[in-house]
Amino acid sequence: MIARLNSLSPYVLAILRIITGLLFVHFGLQKLIGFPVPFPVPLDAMTTTAGVLELVGGALVTIGLFTRPAAFILSGMMAVGYWIGHAPMGFYPAVNMGTGAILFCFIYLYLVFAGPGAWSLDGKLNLPWR
Repeated sequence: MIARLNSLSPYVLAILRIITGLLFVHFGLQKLIGFPVPFPVPLDAMTTTAGVLELVGGALVTIGLFTRPAAFILSGMMAVGYWIGHAPMGFYPAVNMGTGAILFCFIYLYLVFAGPGAWSLDGKLNLPWR
C-alpha cells in the first residue's frame, strides 16, 4: 500500500503545483484587470507588482517552467505580504486574515525543494533545476 502511494507522489505534487499556480493566476488577474471581480482596495506600486508576480509566476508554476526559481520568488513575496499586510492587524492569522498568505508561502517553499513533480515543462525540457 505504501509503495503504491509513493509511486503516485509525483502526480499529486503536480496537482498541488498546478492548482496553486492557477490560484495565483486568478489573484493576479483580479489585481491587474479586475477579473472576475475588482480588487477591493486601490492599486499602488506594491499591489501592482504583486499582481504581475502572481500572474507571471503563477503561470510559470502552473505549466511547470522555471518552477523552483518562480516558487522561490513567490514564497518570498508571500512572506513579505504577510508581514506587511497581515501581521500588523494582529498576531493570530484568524484575526489578521493571513492564513492564505502563510499557506501560499509554505506551499511555494515546499515546491522550491520538492521540484515540479510530473507533467512539467521543466521535466520535458530536462532543465537542470527540475
